[in-house]
Amino acid sequence: MGAVTPLGNSREEFWRRLVAGESGVGPISVFDASAFTTRIAAEVKDFNPEELIGRKLARRMDRFAQYAFVAAKEAIDDAALPDDQDFKNQVGAVTGSGIGGIQTFWYESIKAAQVGNWTKTSPFFIPMLMSNAAPAHISMAFGYRGPVFSASSACASANDAICTAYNLVAYGDALAVITGGSEACISPLAVGGFCSMKAMSTRNDEPTKASRPFDKERDGFVLGEGAGILVFEDYEHAKARGAKIYCEVYGYGQSADAYDLVAVDPDGNGVALAFDRAFKSAGVSPDEVDHINAHGTSTPIGDPAESKAIEKAFGAHAHKIGVSSTKSMHGHALGGAGGLEGVATVMAVVSDIMPPTINYEFPDPECTLDYVPNVARKAPVNVALSNSFGFGGHNSVIVFGKVR
Repeated sequence: MGAVTPLGNSREEFWRRLVAGESGVGPISVFDASAFTTRIAAEVKDFNPEELIGRKLARRMDRFAQYAFVAAKEAIDDAALPDDQDFKNQVGAVTGSGIGGIQTFWYESIKAAQVGNWTKTSPFFIPMLMSNAAPAHISMAFGYRGPVFSASSACASANDAICTAYNLVAYGDALAVITGGSEACISPLAVGGFCSMKAMSTRNDEPTKASRPFDKERDGFVLGEGAGILVFEDYEHAKARGAKIYCEVYGYGQSADAYDLVAVDPDGNGVALAFDRAFKSAGVSPDEVDHINAHGTSTPIGDPAESKAIEKAFGAHAHKIGVSSTKSMHGHALGGAGGLEGVATVMAVVSDIMPPTINYEFPDPECTLDYVPNVARKAPVNVALSNSFGFGGHNSVIVFGKVR
């Protein structure tokens, strides 16, 4: 696994700070946000792409692709994948991004407007804009010639990429797949759009307390960014080469709300279907699940809907599950969220630690589950779910567990 996040630019630092309950949220520094109703975000810090990637290649990548590339390199090194071309021919790369190169779109648009001449548009504009640029760069850098493409389903993008990677390995279309997601949307265009929707927190004077999933005083999500990348490999192949195996991917469940383009189904019907399908795919019963890394965005409507869906799918067992929203610390990385949270969920399984939901101060009568409030919890985590839901009614749930 590899990670580039608002809490650190490696999986180890990311996990250490999650368990410590630290917040990566602060005032926006990458542009002047003084005119916006929301002026805070969870930014990636101390990230030097030219040093990490190389000047020439970094300048041909949008920020979201840079994040994915660096996280992928860490994950590939961690996996110690064989440097053998026959093997590389059977390795794929499938990552998710909800928007792709919005940084490139914004700054190239500004440049074109200032110059007043479209011929001054960069020849790298289109390649940098494409959401599939992230897995393409990973493929080219490491010589992977298996299936390579991207998934784009808003905030469910990374999880949908992970579901696809699971299938590619399970059906024998690849021996291994580099998967996860990345996003880099902290720009005037994206922040302005979400401000217009009144979707984000305006707790500008207390940035570290702004993301407060399931808390009664929540007032919207905090925009985040980064990448979380995982290497999926056929179990027998990994075992035969003596690979370090963190956990097993048991299965997944996907569904649609069929309700509204941006609003969630308040009754959680679509999400409950995704849970049911995940149980069947993974071969687990609801009462075997110990931990859920919730979508938990800190929005007034979304959090109760997710809580209701968990109660529908799990019945009485719902109140025995530790439900964490790590977005309380790293913000909402949109299409990359499932990548960051996938890494966090795997680490919960590996370490038997449930990360906290910080800023949980005022219980909401509509959110009645155990949200692992404020302090990490040492407890057995044999089976864990990672939830991601996106605009358009996309629901995607991954099931991770100890190797069976």
